[in-house]
Amino acid sequence: MEPNSRILITGGTGSFGSAFVPAALERLNPAKLIILSRDEMKQWEMARKFEGDTRLRFFIGDVRDRERLYRALDGVDYVVHAAATKIVPTAEYNPFECIKTNVIGAMNLIDACIDKGVKRVVALSTDKASSPVNLYGASKLASDKLFVAGNSYAGEHDTRFSVVRYGNVMGSRGSVIPFFMSIRDKGVLPITDKRMTRFMISLEQGVELVFHALSDMIGGEIYVKKIPSMRVTDIARVIAPDAQQEIVGIRPGEKIHEQMIGVEDAPYTYEYEEHFKVLPAIHNWSADPIRIKDGVKVAEDFCYSSDANTDWMSHDQLSAWIRENSARVGAI
Repeated sequence: MEPNSRILITGGTGSFGSAFVPAALERLNPAKLIILSRDEMKQWEMARKFEGDTRLRFFIGDVRDRERLYRALDGVDYVVHAAATKIVPTAEYNPFECIKTNVIGAMNLIDACIDKGVKRVVALSTDKASSPVNLYGASKLASDKLFVAGNSYAGEHDTRFSVVRYGNVMGSRGSVIPFFMSIRDKGVLPITDKRMTRFMISLEQGVELVFHALSDMIGGEIYVKKIPSMRVTDIARVIAPDAQQEIVGIRPGEKIHEQMIGVEDAPYTYEYEEHFKVLPAIHNWSADPIRIKDGVKVAEDFCYSSDANTDWMSHDQLSAWIRENSARVGAI
């Protein structure tokens, strides 16, 4: 990505945007960094943090609003798509709203980016999109498929689309760490299932994966970061060692273990030092040496799941992360 480009991030006032915006301003030196989101208060708060930086521009808008996207994308070179309805139970109880944002919103963005001549688009995905059991995951799988196919849908246009996929973002809004920390003084932490495991990634690692995708992508790749797993009971024990753990049962749409690459994707998956890359099954793109580069094909029965992971986060590592990020998740 060349300096002085114009970048737009959808959902840019969310947890990911709060980490991406300062990193992009410092490392990419864009001519403009446009924040598109629908919460005016969050935009006002972010604008105060970056007061005086004339590279930032704020757009009130929604990916559901196709016409607003066309206006926001005027002259934009690169797009990071972070807007989503992402809380699993919320999506289960509000399915129409989830589909409007996660699926229809993706379709609107793809069309608008092609028509406006955007160069590259990176869409954020989730481990829940691999073999989904809930609507949020199913909607993000549909979104992933739309962005991958967008590379052929673009026809003679030069717009290219890729996806990044990762697991539980430590400290993000609605995630388990800040939730546990907010109620730890009560002496009881609710555990849905004592067997439950989750992938663990920091916001900074997620941002790095997006930067890598923007520089590496040819179009159609799904980038999956190599990250450690942790048992939810161990997360609770680190945050509140003396608290009672009360088993409350799995919430609607929740998995015991998460998965980022299923065995069905193994024939199209390649391994790299710090990530995996799932190449498109369509158009025989998975055999394209330009997309594969120096990747090594994974085994036929490969499955990247949080319970079978070879990398596990220790109690000490999580404690150190919480101390370093106390302002984000609450003082420990």
